[in-house]
Amino acid sequence: MTPRKTRILTGITTSGTPHLGNYTGAIRPAVAASRAPDAESFYFLADLHALVKVQDPARVQRSTLEIAATWLACGLDPGEVWFYRQSDIPEITELTWMLTCVAGKGILNRAHAYKAAVDRNRADGEDDDAGINAGLFMYPVLMSADILLFNADKVPVGRDQIQHIEMARDFGQRFNHLYGGPAGKQYFRLPEVVIEENVATLPGLDGRKMSKSYDNTIPLFAPRATLRKLIASIVTDSRAPGEPKDADASNVFQLYRAFAGVDETAAMRREFEQGIGWGDAKQQLFERIDSEVAPLRERYETLMAEPHKIERLLRDGAQRLRERHATPLLRELRAAVGLRDLSQAAGGKRKAAAKAATPQFKQYREGDGRFHFKLVDADGALLLQGPGFESAREAGQLVARLRQGAGAGLRAESGAVWLDDEAVGELADGVALEDVTAALSGFADGDA
Repeated sequence: MTPRKTRILTGITTSGTPHLGNYTGAIRPAVAASRAPDAESFYFLADLHALVKVQDPARVQRSTLEIAATWLACGLDPGEVWFYRQSDIPEITELTWMLTCVAGKGILNRAHAYKAAVDRNRADGEDDDAGINAGLFMYPVLMSADILLFNADKVPVGRDQIQHIEMARDFGQRFNHLYGGPAGKQYFRLPEVVIEENVATLPGLDGRKMSKSYDNTIPLFAPRATLRKLIASIVTDSRAPGEPKDADASNVFQLYRAFAGVDETAAMRREFEQGIGWGDAKQQLFERIDSEVAPLRERYETLMAEPHKIERLLRDGAQRLRERHATPLLRELRAAVGLRDLSQAAGGKRKAAAKAATPQFKQYREGDGRFHFKLVDADGALLLQGPGFESAREAGQLVARLRQGAGAGLRAESGAVWLDDEAVGELADGVALEDVTAALSGFADGDA
C-alpha cells in the first residue's frame, strides 16, 4: 500500500447548461487529471451553492442532471473517483455552521462577490445590502466546508476564486487552534490553490468571454444542426476571401485552437495568412468541434434518457463517501467542540470496557470482484479500511492475524497502517492509530 494519495477537489455549480468553454477550461482537463495514479479525486455537484443565485427549482434540478450526465459522458469514471451531489452529504452543512462560528465577519465583509454587490448598490444609490441574501455573504464558508470536510490537498480554481481558498485555510487554521488542545491536534489540512495557467478562456459568439452571463455561449451538446448554426453566427470582421487575416485576433481561430492539435492549428494559421474565407473557416471549425463532441453527445443523450441511473449513482457515491470520510470526521469534530454524549465522562472519553467489547470486522466483495474488509467501532464508524484481495481466504487470514495480535506491532505512515512489512489498511479520516489498536484489543480474548 502506498502513502496517502494527493486529494484534489473540484465543485461544479448546478446553475446552467454546460457549454464549450466549460468543456475546454474545466471538464476536459479535470477528467484527464482524474486518471493520474497518485491522485484521489473528488468531483461534486454544488447544488447548494446554486441556490444563492437561482430560485427556480426546475432549473436547479435540470442543471444538476445535465451537469452530472456531461461529466459522465466526457469520461469521468465514478468507480475511480468520488462523484457525488453536495446536498447528499449533510455533514457539509453541519460543518458549515461550525466554521461559521469561528469565521471572522470582517473577512467575509472583504469577499470579492459580496463587495462587488455592495459596490453596485452604492453606485445605484441603494442601501449597501439591498437585494443581497445571506447566502451570498456566507458562500465562502460553505465552500470552505466542501474543501475541509475531505481534507483536500489541492483545489483547482480560476483566479477569481483564490480568495475563497485562502479563507478556507484561515477558517481551518482557526478551528485547529481553538480546538486542537495542548497537543495541537490538526483536524484539518490546509488546502493549496491550483491555477491552470495553460487553460485559455474561450471567446463566445460575440467575442467576449463565453459566459451564461453574456448569453453568448455554445452549448456543449447542442444538436449537430444547432451547433452548425451557432458557429455560423460567430462575429467576424469584414475581410473578404483572399485577404490575409490575423489568426490571433480571430474568435474563430481561438475556438479552433482549443480543439485542434498542434499540426492542425499550424495548418489553419497558414490558411488565415493565405486569406481563407470566413464561411470556410467556420465550416472547418464546426467539423473539428463536432468530430470530438459527437461521440460524447451520443453518450450524453443516452444518460439523459435514464435519470434514475444517475440518481442511483450519485446517492451511492455519497453514501460510500460519508461512510469512508465524512461521518467519522464529523463525529470527531462534534466531540471537539463539545457536542458530546452526556453519558460519557466529563473528559469525553469512552469507557474502556465498552469500547473493547464492541468493535467488528466486516468482510465483503466489491463490484471489481476483489475481497475487502473494514474495522468499525461500536457506532459502526469506520476505523480501518483493508486493501483488496483476490480471494476471501486471503482477506480472512489477515483479519485473523489482526484479531489475534490485538493491535500489537502496528505502525502508521501517512494514513497507511503496517504490520511488520505488510500494508494492512488505511486509517479513516480523523482516526488515529491508537483508536485502531484500542478497538483491536477487544479481540484479545476472542470475545468479540
